[in-house]
Amino acid sequence: MVDQTIASLNVFEALHSTPARRYLSKKEIPNEIIWELLDAAIRAPSGGNSQGWNWIILKDQEKKNQISEWYREGWHLAYGKRRQAIMDRSDSSDTLGPRNYLSAEYLANHIQDAPIWIIGTLRNTSDSRNPRTGSSIYGAVQNLMLAARAYGIGSTLTTLYAGHEEDVKNLLGIPDDATTMALIPLGYPDKGKWSQPKRQAVEEVTYWDSWGNVNER
Repeated sequence: MVDQTIASLNVFEALHSTPARRYLSKKEIPNEIIWELLDAAIRAPSGGNSQGWNWIILKDQEKKNQISEWYREGWHLAYGKRRQAIMDRSDSSDTLGPRNYLSAEYLANHIQDAPIWIIGTLRNTSDSRNPRTGSSIYGAVQNLMLAARAYGIGSTLTTLYAGHEEDVKNLLGIPDDATTMALIPLGYPDKGKWSQPKRQAVEEVTYWDSWGNVNER
């Protein structure tokens, strides 16, 4: 049994209090906990019960530093070059807002400091053009993040390194047929709190029986 305090949370408490945590400390996470998180992750469903996932636990600092450089390239292209417009709220396409932008920017600059990265991959997907390919692993990723929440460990899901997919695969020895689907930095939170993620009201995104048909509560 892992000698680590686990929060007593019911399913709904965990679901409503697991936001992206991007301010992460360098405090070491015991390997025993990592195994527990992955054992929870693999309980998720996958297409045809194929379980085609593999997980790379990345602690090597040189490899994290290299991937972090590629990550920051992706960050700049997607968000960094829009910084001023996002911060002064003049970017109408922005979905982050200044506060979330600053936390995401912090992660981009410090992601290499997270003590553990978990990179989820799916086999036999490198040639896929199916937009639903990733659905066979993202349930497992959410399981992992909820399990991390129970241990008081922060996490987030990101793919901003993806412009260097082949470079990442070569660096980590990932087979040609596999695709990386997520990078999940893990760490004990250094800042922020466990709070309900802010989302659109469920009534605004839900239809009944056909598109556009709303049903008042």
